[in-house]
Amino acid sequence: MTVVPLLLAFVVALAVAAVASPGVARLAVAMGVVDRPTTRSVNQRPNVPLLGGLSVAIGLFMGLSIALLASKSPLPLQGHLDAVFLGGVLLLALGALDDRWSLKPRFKLLGQFAAAVIAILYGFRIEKVTDPVSFAVFVFPEWLVWIVTTLWIVGLTNAINLMDGLDGCAAGVGLIISITLTYICWTMGLPAGAIMGVAFVGALLGFLPYNFPPARMFLGDTGALFIGYVLALLSLEGFRKVTVLTFVVPLLALAVPILDTGLSIVRRVRRRRHIFSPDREHMHHRLLEAAGSQRSAVLSIYFLTGCFCVIAVSFTRLQGYAAIVFLGAVAVLTIRLLRNLGFFDLSPVGAAPARPGSGEREKS
Repeated sequence: MTVVPLLLAFVVALAVAAVASPGVARLAVAMGVVDRPTTRSVNQRPNVPLLGGLSVAIGLFMGLSIALLASKSPLPLQGHLDAVFLGGVLLLALGALDDRWSLKPRFKLLGQFAAAVIAILYGFRIEKVTDPVSFAVFVFPEWLVWIVTTLWIVGLTNAINLMDGLDGCAAGVGLIISITLTYICWTMGLPAGAIMGVAFVGALLGFLPYNFPPARMFLGDTGALFIGYVLALLSLEGFRKVTVLTFVVPLLALAVPILDTGLSIVRRVRRRRHIFSPDREHMHHRLLEAAGSQRSAVLSIYFLTGCFCVIAVSFTRLQGYAAIVFLGAVAVLTIRLLRNLGFFDLSPVGAAPARPGSGEREKS
């Protein structure tokens, strides 16, 4: 595959997302799909439009479509585009309904499982892992393929959704992770993942200026769920030709939201509260308290995500015991870092009043 389709997908996706965002914002306001801050919300500006995920999706779909139409030779996207479009549209619709009427968690979870099934049916599957030491291949039985792949897609989708708590946080983190996954697909000779990735990078770049603090438009669940879903599929595409260690790329990049979810559950169970009950003790709340401003907190999250992605990419250059030792060292340093930042502190923190200004709609 030549570079031309990649450049075309990137430029078209970026331009379309950037041009579409103001129109999508006006549509959201007209339909009443706007943020309504609560006492625990970081954002205290009313009526900031949601539905930002529509801009990202339109940019992605247009970038891929134009690249397909302009290519002189067939692009290896059969099945991939179908899964991204069908599952993505399902989650966009689900997210839009939630942004407007606040659906119950079980309905959103059901929709995410349905999107995962669509992806599996179109070929996005975790079918085997390779031992990084002996290089032995372990093939999963069909029932385990379905369980592992479904949990992977739903888990990553929710991890990004939970990170959508500050202006530009989910979109920027998604951008950094998508650049990483696209690079892996390109270096591993996976053209389908590479072209999907560059189009997604372009779409996120086109939208991010509207979402970076102070945000003029929020992703909403419409965008957070869509971004998480596409990243999950990109990670599965990049897993086709690499060992099990490279599969930690999205895990390392999403370490903060994954740990935040686990600590939130532990915290609420210890206090005998429902695990979906909201509070102001998420990691982005703690970073906001430490950094003093949303922009500083978001840039700190970008930096951490970038560091994790660079480290994860390095695993593609390592083999055998060296890779295992390196992974262990990274795990120890990560735990130490998070402990120093106070992320393992399960004690209650002072519920300071929400700062005036910008802030993505709060997650549970």
